[in-house]
Amino acid sequence: MSEITKNSLESSLRQLKCHFTWNLIERENSVDDFEDRVCNQIEFQNSEFKATTYNILAYIKHLRGQNKAALEYLQQAEELIQLEHTDQAEIRSLVTWGNYAWVYYHMDRLSEAHSYLDKVKQVCQKFSSPYRINNSPEIDCEEGWTRLKCGGKFNERAKVCFEKALEKKPKNPEFSSGLAIASYRLDKWPPNQNPINPLRQAIRLNPDNQYVKVLLALKLQELNEEGEGENIVEEALEKAPHATDVLRSAAKFYRKKGALDKAIEMLGKTLECMPNNAYLHYYTGCCYRAKVLQIQCERYENKDKLPELIEQGVDHLKQADELNVNLSNVCSYLACLYAHANQYEEADHYFQKEFSKELNPVLKQRLHLRYGNFQLYQMRCEEKAIHHFMEGVKINQGTKEKEKMKNKLQRIAKMRLSQNEADSEALRILRVLDELNGEMQQAVEDSKRCLGSASLLPSASIAEIGDGE
Repeated sequence: MSEITKNSLESSLRQLKCHFTWNLIERENSVDDFEDRVCNQIEFQNSEFKATTYNILAYIKHLRGQNKAALEYLQQAEELIQLEHTDQAEIRSLVTWGNYAWVYYHMDRLSEAHSYLDKVKQVCQKFSSPYRINNSPEIDCEEGWTRLKCGGKFNERAKVCFEKALEKKPKNPEFSSGLAIASYRLDKWPPNQNPINPLRQAIRLNPDNQYVKVLLALKLQELNEEGEGENIVEEALEKAPHATDVLRSAAKFYRKKGALDKAIEMLGKTLECMPNNAYLHYYTGCCYRAKVLQIQCERYENKDKLPELIEQGVDHLKQADELNVNLSNVCSYLACLYAHANQYEEADHYFQKEFSKELNPVLKQRLHLRYGNFQLYQMRCEEKAIHHFMEGVKINQGTKEKEKMKNKLQRIAKMRLSQNEADSEALRILRVLDELNGEMQQAVEDSKRCLGSASLLPSASIAEIGDGE
């Protein structure tokens, strides 16, 4: 195959539809972040889509320079497709064969890369499809599942993939399930998307998909139809008692309901199958923390249970932190639990650890509130509390945490002034708060003026709007 040049081969490979041409890791922080989201963070279908997972894992191994391991995963994917899609094995293997071709290309095994490229061409010709197989709903479906598995910004594109597949086969249960899951994830963004109808349609076409049923239950819960939702969850758990995606979603349902013991039970069953999943330990720790806060609000009842609950919460949150040091909130939750146990040195250690992370403005604001409260109420250090509340309110984010810190600062200032009318620190606090309120009021007035001016201007053409972007 000496006549095959790498450049001409690459040009042909770029026409394939597979993980190497889907830009799955574009603008990702790192391969580690990508792998963590795919393998741990995103709850997903279980046994039905292992071939999809193996293809993604093969791509990750390639990104890490482990091409031999990538080939092993592709072989597993190919074998699964042969077992699960006997009547569609060829067309269902096209993505896997495309990945094979790319891996061999990167290993400089050009003859083998060309061999897999030929296999794709032959199947396309057999099914009278264009070379890029744009008209294959099965390939659109596979891309949709892959993007759902990647989550985040890929959900919208996943929805488009399933919609395209359904245009060709509108009654296909698998395509309908994919669209329902994508619609559920996109319920909040873009706005005005209601996943109820896609979810119900998917269940009608595939009543054995218990994961989709629990997603419907979660949506019904949001719509204040919790009773119907709980019946659906119970039915799903009865029919799929060991499915991890069903258990994780059921735990979310019970946590929102306030049935924390039930949520912990569901998460515990999931952890039996996935003991090294940081997110499961994190959610379990959050449930124990919620139980601690619940009991703290009670005057006398169940106080004897606090030490054990705190210990359980700390254990799970520590495991989450050890498994994934970048998880936000873990260390501040640990700090709060240690504070409840009067272990202030440990609490301060974990607060500082959370401050050392790269946090977005909202999380940083929330952390300043928590640490300020710790300094004010546990350490009795008003000076440090003021410092952190001030740092929090200076962050340009209009959140409930910011309002809480402003109120606390006002109360502190008024208390100090009631004891000393010339208290310089109290006067400084009020001056800063006035400046912040003035800036906010000015921003509101500027916004109103802009809106008023805009109403007097002629509407821009599409071309002018485009030029201004």
